[in-house]
Amino acid sequence: MALLDEFKQKPLQLTLLLSHTHWDHIQGLPFFAPLYEANCRLHILGCEGARKSLVAAVTGQMESTYFPVAFSKLPSNIAIEELKDFNLTVGSVRVRALRANHPGVTVGYRLNTPAGSLAFFPDTEPRKGGEDRDMIDFVSGVDVLILDSQYDRAEYETHTGWGHGCLDDSVALALTAGVKKLILFHHDPDHDDKKIDAFVVYARRLVAKAKGKLKIEAAREGMTLLLGKK
Repeated sequence: MALLDEFKQKPLQLTLLLSHTHWDHIQGLPFFAPLYEANCRLHILGCEGARKSLVAAVTGQMESTYFPVAFSKLPSNIAIEELKDFNLTVGSVRVRALRANHPGVTVGYRLNTPAGSLAFFPDTEPRKGGEDRDMIDFVSGVDVLILDSQYDRAEYETHTGWGHGCLDDSVALALTAGVKKLILFHHDPDHDDKKIDAFVVYARRLVAKAKGKLKIEAAREGMTLLLGKK
């Protein structure tokens, strides 16, 4: 609704970049208000599903067994396209994709905009100690990195290989890559606000110990990031 409120009756031309087709990343789509507006054009980009095409993965969740409105009945104009090239341009934004360390076919994105740069890896498991060379090169110098940092070190020891990040490794990667701001993401459902606040405090201590300048915040509902603003 926020987009509709912002642009009123103006036509919307939107691009949606999907990291992967696990349900917790696509189930919000049927409830996306612009889908029900005839003057909305939506371009969905992502990798193929693990066992189905991207089209089948996205539209299948709107079959009558699961949802009352069929994808084919939506009044908006929707194009679904599988990524063939991991380098593309959306308007004035240069987009790059990189395979993530997560089960299934999963990617993260780097967006280079006139106002600054942002990288988004919602589901990935950085290597211990931040020794992930491809990832470091990919996010090098980015203004904002939104990164899976689900577990503390003790939790991670029993979740290694699950495809989700350890806080220590996320901070190490961001420091090595010269990231300006790290946003901790993919919070564990069993972590309350107090636990997340403790993650931020601990992460900032790691930065201070390394004598780094990296800024740390935790993602939260309603959070707004303005590139180019200090």
